[in-house]
Amino acid sequence: MRRLFENKVFVIILVVLLLFVLAAFTASEDSKLSVVRNVLTVPLTPMQTGIQGVGNKIKDSINFFKDARTARKENEELKLQIQEMERQLEKVQRLQEEYEELKKLLSFKTQFSQDLIGCNIISKEAGIWFEIFTIDVGSRDGIGVNDPVISSDGLVGRVSKVDLLSSKVVSIIDTDSSVMARLSKSRDLVVLKGDEQLRTRGLCRLDYIPPDVDVSVGDKVETSGMSSLYPKGIIIGEIVEIIRNEGQFDYYAIVEPSVDFRRLEEVAVIKVNAEEEKLP
Repeated sequence: MRRLFENKVFVIILVVLLLFVLAAFTASEDSKLSVVRNVLTVPLTPMQTGIQGVGNKIKDSINFFKDARTARKENEELKLQIQEMERQLEKVQRLQEEYEELKKLLSFKTQFSQDLIGCNIISKEAGIWFEIFTIDVGSRDGIGVNDPVISSDGLVGRVSKVDLLSSKVVSIIDTDSSVMARLSKSRDLVVLKGDEQLRTRGLCRLDYIPPDVDVSVGDKVETSGMSSLYPKGIIIGEIVEIIRNEGQFDYYAIVEPSVDFRRLEEVAVIKVNAEEEKLP
């Protein structure tokens, strides 16, 4: 018998049985054993409260992790929605920029009597500058050699070679380029050329400036219309530096083109020479 009481499992089972017996006797509120029930309830209440508190904490923790998982999922969905909205906004901004460029090109179209045909740049020679590049229109579209090429910002260059479906363009910053130009302020004639050193900076050289000409940094330069190559009045750029050489009759200036020759995408060709080449 002593061994049984020393056995912990037996003791626990005995205590549980006694509790059930007491619960049966104290089921009625009028039972005389209600005192015993109260005696047992008082010490067990804190234990019951503690167990219930632990259970509530566990439940709260489970709900917290569920809510955190839901919030994480919603956050990821919101991130995807924001990324999609940013892509759509970039697309709208790009379309707006293209629209503004087309409006400028249309204003050029009213300026010239010749046809104007828009096109895309499909390839370029190595380097960061668009010195020589290829456009997606050719003889089938009526393009001819030496047709002027412009963008919404101003003069780009001229067509140097024409194939059936494409054409090669030489820009004004290339060393093979030469443009009869005019100073917008004084109306004096000058010559704009591509320069071996300046082309690496996207700049041009303005030669044959007489010493008595009033020229300063910021002056605009445009096509003169004094040759059959470029129509009159196309903006070229502005003077950013003036180089005066002592003992020489004339001096030269450095011109920054109005066209960004690092970021060209769409251009337009003024069709002026295709019909002339067809004449006998």
